[in-house]
Amino acid sequence: MLYYLFQYLDKVMDVPGTGVFQYITFRSGLAIILSLMISTIFGKRVINYLRRLQIGETVRELGLEGQTQKAGTPTMGGLIIIFSTLIPVLLLARLDNIYVLLLIVTTVWMGTIGFIDDYIKIFKKDKEGLKGRFKVIGQVGLGLIVGSVLYFHPAVTVRTDTSTTDVFKPGAVVSAIAKEEKSTATTIPFFKNNEMDYAELLAWTGDNYKDYAWLIFIPVVIFIITAVSNGANLTDGIDGLAAGTSAISVLALGIFAFVSGNIIFSNYLNIMYIPNSGEMTVYIAAFVGSLIGFLWYNTYPATVFMGDTGSLTIGGIIAVLAIAVRKELLIPVLCGIFLAENLSVVLQVSYFKYTKNKYGEGRRIFLMSPLHHHYQKKGYHESKIVTRFWIVAILLAIFSLVSLKLR
Repeated sequence: MLYYLFQYLDKVMDVPGTGVFQYITFRSGLAIILSLMISTIFGKRVINYLRRLQIGETVRELGLEGQTQKAGTPTMGGLIIIFSTLIPVLLLARLDNIYVLLLIVTTVWMGTIGFIDDYIKIFKKDKEGLKGRFKVIGQVGLGLIVGSVLYFHPAVTVRTDTSTTDVFKPGAVVSAIAKEEKSTATTIPFFKNNEMDYAELLAWTGDNYKDYAWLIFIPVVIFIITAVSNGANLTDGIDGLAAGTSAISVLALGIFAFVSGNIIFSNYLNIMYIPNSGEMTVYIAAFVGSLIGFLWYNTYPATVFMGDTGSLTIGGIIAVLAIAVRKELLIPVLCGIFLAENLSVVLQVSYFKYTKNKYGEGRRIFLMSPLHHHYQKKGYHESKIVTRFWIVAILLAIFSLVSLKLR
């Protein structure tokens, strides 16, 4: 909203200094500051309100040290993340940008699913919460929306051409040699000539195979959104783990969004130029600020938990961001913590069932899954586990960013 106000003041009223709002970097800086202020200043009021409503976490008997002290800690703290992200975005971002609109829809959609799950757990006293099939239906529904918009919307285009001019030489001019076009191309990290088009997987069907690329693209989007949101949900098990690792991954995605949406940087780095995607940087800045602000209350010992309201929202946003900047194939590296948490559960359950059928009793690979509980069982303090997972997340983020040049 403020973007349009200051645009009016600049273009029509010619008020000095108001033109600075046209710059993504300036609005991103304001967004992260505003989201930090909202999440830290008003976060305490939200926590007190949740406590008055007795919205406390029901802790399962996992046999973990310090577990009983967490009983009664307010949950649904994901509301802090959601509101401290959306308010700066609505004020500072361009609301006619299709990528920003998709991210807003994702935030509200996944936040609603998580809120319903937490509501059932707390007020209906049902520890299982929302049935798994309904969660999956919600995730698939969001995947259909996101995949369809990215595939069919005319404003979602890419340009894979490069300039024949060194853009950083004095007086250099970028000369585009191809126009923007609809495409289902994505980036294969760490390879030269690293664009892959999902449509090519249907080349065997005939000359009009590109008309049916949505048959591949949309299911891929659905799978990624479901997998990443579930991964974030599993990671939210100890204080500060999900919020901290997510902030690191999102910050890296912010760099990808900025350079992909800037024709100068995308040309220099020889990466896919995605028109209008740079505006997502404003959203990402607000999101990072809200996650860091939430950590003020969520680090050990946590005074609030994000609940599924927060974890499902975080996972959905990260998935949509990665798909929008055509870096979804980098998710196993960038979101390696989520992947490890997911795999630990899959391996644990699969191996338990296999050994039970074969030997008559189930055996385990880990002391407990998800993975962070394994280390808790080994006697590591929560703070040490979280800090080490953050360090790993930072290394994975740096390695992901290196893919811009290492091919």
